[in-house]
Amino acid sequence: FWPSFNSATSAHGDGQHRAALNTYLTLTASVLTTVAISSLTQKKGKLDMVHIQNSTLAGGVAVGTAAEFMLMPYGCLIVGFFCGIISTLGYIYITPFLESKLHIQDTCGIHNLHAMPGFIGGVVGAITAAAATESVYSAEGLANTFNFNGAFANRPPTIQGGYQAAGLAVALAFGLVGGTVVGFILKLPIWGDPADENCFDDEVYWEVPEDEESIPPVMGYNHHMANKYTEQSDSNFTVEQSSN
Repeated sequence: FWPSFNSATSAHGDGQHRAALNTYLTLTASVLTTVAISSLTQKKGKLDMVHIQNSTLAGGVAVGTAAEFMLMPYGCLIVGFFCGIISTLGYIYITPFLESKLHIQDTCGIHNLHAMPGFIGGVVGAITAAAATESVYSAEGLANTFNFNGAFANRPPTIQGGYQAAGLAVALAFGLVGGTVVGFILKLPIWGDPADENCFDDEVYWEVPEDEESIPPVMGYNHHMANKYTEQSDSNFTVEQSSN
């Protein structure tokens, strides 16, 4: 789905085509890199399912900002390559550090899949926008890609790159300041938080079903099947096992 995520908001036509192609190429690089790094860092070369389920998507996250820009295939592969490495190593080293030293629980791996690749994507978007030229995009292509219309008709790509970088700074400020404020609010002793050992126990806040063993069968079908299995267990049919 990631190519459609990145291309949905792009300009129709060439912009959407480039966004889809750039996303596929970047995802390809991040998938291959994630598999390699996961195998190299795990015992006996096995793959870690957390890496495969998350870090393989890091390339799609990073290319989102610049998806419809002229990244070129080699640029997409470079972005996906570095994102696959950084995201996978984040799950291996950064997540345990945050939990053990700073007591920050990132249960969904947002920092490794969205924060770091997203920052890389912001940097790539700013550089690519600043480096855009009319000889590569054409005048119409620049106008369609960067919305150089109306009051922004005379804005040069270098200035646009600066705005892209400023947008990245604003996003970081919102994330850091907002996350810190929310964290302090949640630490206030007025919410009736459960003890740490019960944080992952659903029964604290939810009605949970009883154990399967304690629920008697109520359908005739269940009784029928139970009798059937009893009859099979009483059968005289045996299977001889050969001994080596």
